[in-house]
Amino acid sequence: MIQATLIRSISTVIIAQNEEECIANAIQSCLPFADEIVVVDGGSQDATVQISESLGCKVYTNPWPGYSKQRNFGADQAKHDWIFFLDADEVVDTELAIAISAWKTGLEPTTKALSVKRVGDFFGKWLDSRAEAHVRLYDKTQCRIKDVLVHEGPDVKDDPVTLLPGTLWHQGFRDMSDLVIRFNKYTDLDANQAHLLGKKFSLIRLLLKPPAKFLQQYLWYGMYRQGLAGFTLASLWSYYIFLKEIKLYEIDWRAKGNTQPEPKEFGLSVTPTHQVQA
Repeated sequence: MIQATLIRSISTVIIAQNEEECIANAIQSCLPFADEIVVVDGGSQDATVQISESLGCKVYTNPWPGYSKQRNFGADQAKHDWIFFLDADEVVDTELAIAISAWKTGLEPTTKALSVKRVGDFFGKWLDSRAEAHVRLYDKTQCRIKDVLVHEGPDVKDDPVTLLPGTLWHQGFRDMSDLVIRFNKYTDLDANQAHLLGKKFSLIRLLLKPPAKFLQQYLWYGMYRQGLAGFTLASLWSYYIFLKEIKLYEIDWRAKGNTQPEPKEFGLSVTPTHQVQA
Protein backbone atom coordinates (compact mmCIF):
# COMPACT_ATOMS: atom_id res chain seq x y z
CA MET A 1 0.00 0.00 0.00
CA ILE A 2 1.36 3.44 -0.93
CA GLN A 3 1.56 5.85 1.98
CA ALA A 4 0.21 9.32 1.31
CA THR A 5 2.29 12.39 1.86
CA LEU A 6 0.94 15.34 3.79
CA ILE A 7 2.04 18.65 5.15
CA ARG A 8 2.21 18.81 8.93
CA SER A 9 2.08 22.12 10.77
CA ILE A 10 4.26 22.71 13.82
CA SER A 11 3.85 25.04 16.76
CA THR A 12 7.11 25.82 18.54
CA VAL A 13 6.59 26.44 22.26
CA ILE A 14 9.24 28.25 24.30
CA ILE A 15 8.94 28.84 28.04
CA ALA A 16 10.91 31.79 29.34
CA GLN A 17 11.52 34.17 32.21
CA ASN A 18 14.09 36.99 32.11
CA GLU A 19 15.82 35.60 29.02
CA GLU A 20 16.40 38.79 27.01
CA GLU A 21 20.04 37.89 26.31
CA CYS A 22 19.32 34.65 24.48
CA ILE A 23 15.67 34.25 23.48
CA ALA A 24 16.09 35.97 20.09
CA ASN A 25 18.56 33.25 19.00
CA ALA A 26 16.15 30.51 20.08
CA ILE A 27 13.25 32.07 18.19
CA GLN A 28 15.21 32.80 15.01
CA SER A 29 16.59 29.25 14.88
CA CYS A 30 13.01 27.91 14.67
CA LEU A 31 11.77 30.24 11.92
CA PRO A 32 12.71 27.87 9.03
CA PHE A 33 10.22 25.19 10.15
CA ALA A 34 7.79 26.67 12.69
CA ASP A 35 4.29 27.60 11.49
CA GLU A 36 3.86 29.59 14.68
CA ILE A 37 5.99 30.29 17.72
CA VAL A 38 4.37 30.51 21.13
CA VAL A 39 6.33 32.05 24.01
CA VAL A 40 5.01 31.50 27.53
CA ASP A 41 6.47 34.09 29.88
CA GLY A 42 6.51 33.38 33.60
CA GLY A 43 6.71 37.04 34.62
CA SER A 44 9.86 38.57 33.14
CA GLN A 45 11.18 41.87 34.45
CA ASP A 46 13.38 42.44 31.39
CA ALA A 47 12.69 42.76 27.64
CA THR A 48 11.89 39.07 27.01
CA VAL A 49 8.27 39.75 26.09
CA GLN A 50 9.07 42.74 23.87
CA ILE A 51 11.78 40.84 21.96
CA SER A 52 9.47 37.87 21.44
CA GLU A 53 6.64 40.03 20.16
CA SER A 54 8.98 41.94 17.83
CA LEU A 55 9.95 38.62 16.20
CA GLY A 56 6.33 37.71 15.51
CA CYS A 57 5.70 35.31 18.39
CA LYS A 58 2.41 34.84 20.17
CA VAL A 59 3.22 35.69 23.78
CA TYR A 60 1.21 34.50 26.78
CA THR A 61 1.94 35.49 30.35
CA ASN A 62 1.36 32.73 32.89
CA PRO A 63 2.66 32.98 36.50
CA TRP A 64 5.19 30.20 36.99
CA PRO A 65 3.38 26.92 37.89
CA GLY A 66 6.34 24.56 37.37
CA TYR A 67 8.09 23.19 34.28
CA SER A 68 5.55 20.55 33.22
CA LYS A 69 2.50 22.69 33.77
CA GLN A 70 4.07 25.64 31.95
CA ARG A 71 4.92 23.50 28.91
CA ASN A 72 1.44 21.99 28.84
CA PHE A 73 -0.07 25.46 29.14
CA GLY A 74 1.93 26.52 26.09
CA ALA A 75 0.85 23.44 24.12
CA ASP A 76 -2.78 24.18 24.99
CA GLN A 77 -2.45 27.69 23.53
CA ALA A 78 -0.80 26.40 20.36
CA LYS A 79 -2.85 26.27 17.15
CA HIS A 80 -1.30 23.10 15.73
CA ASP A 81 -1.22 19.51 17.02
CA TRP A 82 2.49 18.93 16.52
CA ILE A 83 4.53 20.69 19.21
CA PHE A 84 8.26 21.37 19.13
CA PHE A 85 9.37 22.67 22.51
CA LEU A 86 12.63 24.16 23.64
CA ASP A 87 14.09 26.48 26.25
CA ALA A 88 15.10 30.08 25.68
CA ASP A 89 18.80 29.19 25.94
CA GLU A 90 18.67 26.51 23.22
CA VAL A 91 19.32 26.90 19.50
CA VAL A 92 18.32 24.59 16.63
CA ASP A 93 21.20 24.07 14.20
CA THR A 94 20.79 24.17 10.41
CA GLU A 95 20.89 20.39 9.97
CA LEU A 96 18.13 19.87 12.53
CA ALA A 97 16.01 22.67 11.06
CA ILE A 98 16.31 21.08 7.60
CA ALA A 99 15.44 17.65 9.01
CA ILE A 100 12.30 18.98 10.72
CA SER A 101 11.26 20.82 7.55
CA ALA A 102 11.72 17.63 5.51
CA TRP A 103 9.76 15.59 8.06
CA LYS A 104 6.82 18.00 7.77
CA THR A 105 6.23 16.90 4.17
CA GLY A 106 7.26 13.27 4.53
CA LEU A 107 5.24 10.07 4.70
CA GLU A 108 2.44 9.49 7.17
CA PRO A 109 4.12 9.30 10.61
CA THR A 110 4.35 5.96 12.39
CA THR A 111 5.34 7.61 15.65
CA LYS A 112 3.73 10.16 17.92
CA ALA A 113 7.03 11.72 18.98
CA LEU A 114 10.56 12.38 17.75
CA SER A 115 13.77 13.09 19.61
CA VAL A 116 16.76 15.33 18.98
CA LYS A 117 20.39 15.30 20.07
CA ARG A 118 21.17 18.01 22.63
CA VAL A 119 24.69 19.22 23.38
CA GLY A 120 25.52 21.62 26.21
CA ASP A 121 28.40 24.00 26.80
CA PHE A 122 30.76 24.61 29.72
CA PHE A 123 33.64 27.09 29.99
CA GLY A 124 33.62 27.77 26.25
CA LYS A 125 33.58 24.10 25.20
CA TRP A 126 30.82 22.10 23.53
CA LEU A 127 30.48 18.83 25.45
CA ASP A 128 29.79 16.57 22.47
CA SER A 129 30.69 13.46 24.46
CA ARG A 130 27.74 14.17 26.76
CA ALA A 131 25.20 14.49 23.95
CA GLU A 132 21.81 13.15 24.99
CA ALA A 133 18.64 12.36 23.06
CA HIS A 134 15.60 14.36 24.23
CA VAL A 135 12.04 13.95 22.96
CA ARG A 136 11.11 17.44 21.73
CA LEU A 137 8.65 17.02 18.85
CA TYR A 138 5.34 15.35 19.66
CA ASP A 139 1.66 15.12 18.76
CA LYS A 140 -0.28 16.77 21.58
CA THR A 141 -3.43 14.83 20.66
CA GLN A 142 -1.64 11.61 21.59
CA CYS A 143 0.57 12.58 24.53
CA ARG A 144 1.25 15.38 26.97
CA ILE A 145 4.21 16.48 29.04
CA LYS A 146 4.45 14.25 32.12
CA ASP A 147 3.30 15.97 35.30
CA VAL A 148 6.59 15.81 37.20
CA LEU A 149 8.59 18.43 39.06
CA VAL A 150 11.76 18.15 36.97
CA HIS A 151 13.20 16.35 33.91
CA GLU A 152 9.85 16.68 32.17
CA GLY A 153 9.09 15.40 28.69
CA PRO A 154 6.26 13.95 26.58
CA ASP A 155 4.78 10.78 28.05
CA VAL A 156 5.36 8.45 25.10
CA LYS A 157 5.08 5.26 27.19
CA ASP A 158 6.98 2.47 25.40
CA ASP A 159 6.18 3.70 21.90
CA PRO A 160 9.03 4.00 19.38
CA VAL A 161 10.68 7.41 19.06
CA THR A 162 12.57 8.50 15.95
CA LEU A 163 15.84 10.42 16.33
CA LEU A 164 16.15 13.36 13.94
CA PRO A 165 19.56 14.30 12.50
CA GLY A 166 21.12 17.55 13.65
CA THR A 167 21.78 19.15 17.02
CA LEU A 168 20.00 21.25 19.60
CA TRP A 169 22.71 23.45 21.13
CA HIS A 170 22.11 24.22 24.80
CA GLN A 171 23.90 27.44 25.73
CA GLY A 172 23.16 26.98 29.41
CA PHE A 173 26.41 28.00 31.08
CA ARG A 174 26.53 31.60 32.33
CA ASP A 175 28.94 31.41 35.25
CA MET A 176 29.71 29.13 38.20
CA SER A 177 27.49 31.04 40.62
CA ASP A 178 24.50 30.65 38.32
CA LEU A 179 25.27 26.96 37.81
CA VAL A 180 25.42 26.30 41.56
CA ILE A 181 22.12 28.15 42.04
CA ARG A 182 20.46 26.03 39.35
CA PHE A 183 21.94 22.80 40.75
CA ASN A 184 20.49 23.74 44.14
CA LYS A 185 17.05 24.40 42.58
CA TYR A 186 17.02 21.22 40.51
CA THR A 187 18.16 19.00 43.39
CA ASP A 188 15.30 20.45 45.47
CA LEU A 189 12.89 19.40 42.73
CA ASP A 190 14.59 16.03 42.21
CA ALA A 191 14.48 15.17 45.92
CA ASN A 192 10.85 16.24 46.28
CA GLN A 193 9.89 14.28 43.16
CA ALA A 194 11.60 11.17 44.57
CA HIS A 195 9.75 11.64 47.87
CA LEU A 196 6.39 11.97 46.08
CA LEU A 197 7.12 8.66 44.33
CA GLY A 198 7.72 6.99 47.70
CA LYS A 199 11.50 6.78 47.43
CA LYS A 200 13.40 6.76 50.73
CA PHE A 201 16.89 7.91 51.62
CA SER A 202 19.58 5.26 51.18
CA LEU A 203 23.00 5.42 52.81
CA ILE A 204 24.30 2.98 50.20
CA ARG A 205 23.21 5.34 47.41
CA LEU A 206 24.76 8.30 49.23
CA LEU A 207 28.10 6.51 49.51
CA LEU A 208 28.25 4.84 46.09
CA LYS A 209 26.33 6.91 43.55
CA PRO A 210 28.31 10.20 43.73
CA PRO A 211 31.69 8.57 42.96
CA ALA A 212 30.04 6.32 40.38
CA LYS A 213 28.58 9.40 38.70
CA PHE A 214 32.01 11.04 38.61
CA LEU A 215 33.57 7.98 36.98
CA GLN A 216 30.72 7.73 34.48
CA GLN A 217 31.08 11.37 33.44
CA TYR A 218 34.87 11.59 33.54
CA LEU A 219 35.81 8.24 32.01
CA TRP A 220 32.80 6.71 30.23
CA TYR A 221 31.62 9.98 28.69
CA GLY A 222 35.21 11.05 28.04
CA MET A 223 35.10 14.29 30.01
CA TYR A 224 38.81 13.85 30.73
CA ARG A 225 39.40 15.03 27.17
CA GLN A 226 38.02 18.46 28.13
CA GLY A 227 40.81 19.22 30.61
CA LEU A 228 39.92 21.22 33.73
CA ALA A 229 36.45 21.97 32.38
CA GLY A 230 35.70 18.24 32.10
CA PHE A 231 37.08 17.46 35.56
CA THR A 232 35.05 20.31 37.08
CA LEU A 233 31.80 19.29 35.43
CA ALA A 234 32.23 15.61 36.35
CA SER A 235 32.84 16.69 39.96
CA LEU A 236 29.76 18.92 39.90
CA TRP A 237 27.55 16.08 38.65
CA SER A 238 28.89 13.93 41.48
CA TYR A 239 27.99 16.75 43.88
CA TYR A 240 24.52 16.96 42.29
CA ILE A 241 23.84 13.30 43.10
CA PHE A 242 25.11 13.75 46.67
CA LEU A 243 22.99 16.87 47.18
CA LYS A 244 19.86 15.19 45.82
CA GLU A 245 20.29 12.20 48.14
CA ILE A 246 21.06 14.22 51.28
CA LYS A 247 18.04 16.44 50.56
CA LEU A 248 15.91 13.30 50.36
CA TYR A 249 17.29 12.40 53.80
CA GLU A 250 16.32 15.87 55.05
CA ILE A 251 12.76 15.42 53.77
CA ASP A 252 12.49 12.08 55.60
CA TRP A 253 14.08 13.62 58.71
CA ARG A 254 11.58 16.48 58.84
CA ALA A 255 8.66 14.16 58.08
CA LYS A 256 9.47 12.34 61.33
CA GLY A 257 8.88 15.56 63.27
CA ASN A 258 12.53 16.45 63.82
CA THR A 259 13.31 20.10 64.50
CA GLN A 260 16.31 22.27 65.24
CA PRO A 261 17.82 21.72 68.72
CA GLU A 262 17.44 24.32 71.44
CA PRO A 263 20.56 26.50 71.88
CA LYS A 264 22.93 25.41 74.64
CA GLU A 265 24.12 27.72 77.38
CA PHE A 266 27.89 27.37 77.57
CA GLY A 267 28.23 28.61 81.13
CA LEU A 268 26.85 32.02 80.24
CA SER A 269 24.29 33.80 82.31
CA VAL A 270 21.55 35.11 80.07
CA THR A 271 19.07 37.58 81.48
CA PRO A 272 15.75 37.81 79.60
CA THR A 273 15.38 41.26 78.10
CA HIS A 274 12.01 41.85 79.78
CA GLN A 275 13.72 41.60 83.21
CA VAL A 276 16.37 44.21 82.49
CA GLN A 277 15.85 47.31 84.56
CA ALA A 278 17.29 50.72 83.90
